[in-house]
Amino acid sequence: MRISFGIDPNRCNGCRACEYACRTHKQLPMSLRTIHEVIDQSEGRMIRYYLALSCQHCENPECFRVCPERTYIRRRDGIITHSSGRCTGCNRCIRACPTQSPQHNPITGKIEKCDLCVSDLDEEQIPHSVKNCPTKALYAIDLDKNTLFSEKWLPGMPKTPCTKPGLRLKKLTSKLHHFIKADLGGSAYNE
Repeated sequence: MRISFGIDPNRCNGCRACEYACRTHKQLPMSLRTIHEVIDQSEGRMIRYYLALSCQHCENPECFRVCPERTYIRRRDGIITHSSGRCTGCNRCIRACPTQSPQHNPITGKIEKCDLCVSDLDEEQIPHSVKNCPTKALYAIDLDKNTLFSEKWLPGMPKTPCTKPGLRLKKLTSKLHHFIKADLGGSAYNE
């Protein structure tokens, strides 16, 4: 069993409830999950969608590779955890991560990162960000049994093939409000 996040960008409306739930649960001054608005021009149309991104629990995590204090731990289920006790706050992991998912905690001077609420998962509970998503756009999924989330990349996202992110996405559909239909030669947008 390998656990990671699944996101349905067709449902995410950028409300930030997942950010708030993460920050509140972890009692941090910042969220370990951030909403990204993605705007891309492809196939003759402009596409706008939201992604609630955090650590993608990669197969080849750069944070793990560059940390001089060896504070990152890969569990058997694929979840990457961080031991802040050994962390010196050097920020190498932030610079190495293609999505800058680890965050510097200004209060402790150490690094914090999403651990998929691993203590809750161990008790068969779902992560707080997932539980508090009002549109049901965010999921914790078993990558070995996943059949709903087939995409590893969507137009407008940075490509990170070397790290092999665990994040999986649903394919974008054009029937939803966040697709901006436009004649790329003109300037008028119709929703």
